[in-house]
Amino acid sequence: MKIKFKAIASLAIVAASTLILGSCSTGPDSSGHEYMPDMYRSPAIEPYVDYGEVRGREQEGVKMKISSLVPPHYTIPYFGTDSASVRLMLPYFRKANEAFKLTHGLYGADLTPADEYALAINDVNPLKLTADNSEAIFKKGKELFLANCSHCHGEKGDGNGPMVVSGAYAGVPDYKTVAAKEGQMFYSIYYGKGAMGSHSSILNKKEIWTIIHHIRKIQDDKYGTFDASGAMSAGSVTDSMPKPAASAGNPQ
Repeated sequence: MKIKFKAIASLAIVAASTLILGSCSTGPDSSGHEYMPDMYRSPAIEPYVDYGEVRGREQEGVKMKISSLVPPHYTIPYFGTDSASVRLMLPYFRKANEAFKLTHGLYGADLTPADEYALAINDVNPLKLTADNSEAIFKKGKELFLANCSHCHGEKGDGNGPMVVSGAYAGVPDYKTVAAKEGQMFYSIYYGKGAMGSHSSILNKKEIWTIIHHIRKIQDDKYGTFDASGAMSAGSVTDSMPKPAASAGNPQ
């Protein structure tokens, strides 16, 4: 009986030793083997995760690099060679009014005493619609609008989103009655307007201009439709869109 007990105890010690030693690693930065990696590491993208070693897959090229860095002010968060896309992603050249520092918390931003919202009336959407891309742009615009705007503006853009219906906010306009031009819409979304805060930290310029195309579609069903020749159909919105200023100045 004692012999069997000793044998079992010996096997248990060997198994435990194997388990413990097997979890060790010679890597100086290793925390050891993970028996249940899904309990340790989330499959979702995380801002401070070590991308040099994710779920057992190592990338030597990035192991010594620091991640989650904020890009320098006014740099272009874009990689590519298409000049039109790069130009579109250049920093917004219009500045917020000095009052925005208090009303919208734009600390550290370049401000101006001028009313550049009024100047934005001459800015036109650089993301041009064509017969080939309009369907994709409207689809993306609606997706971005529902995710970022509909909680106040409503899915139909009528100003009756859940936040308004609940009584948390008031005074959200119906887009069909909004007289602002597309450049002013961009300025308002980028810097905020009234009770609406700035969206520049969560939406890039291309995404904002894409949302504006969706808003134009809400205002006029004919907007973004094309005839057999490829020309955009005329409508109340397209007829009222401002022409580019005589001197284009900085790119939008």
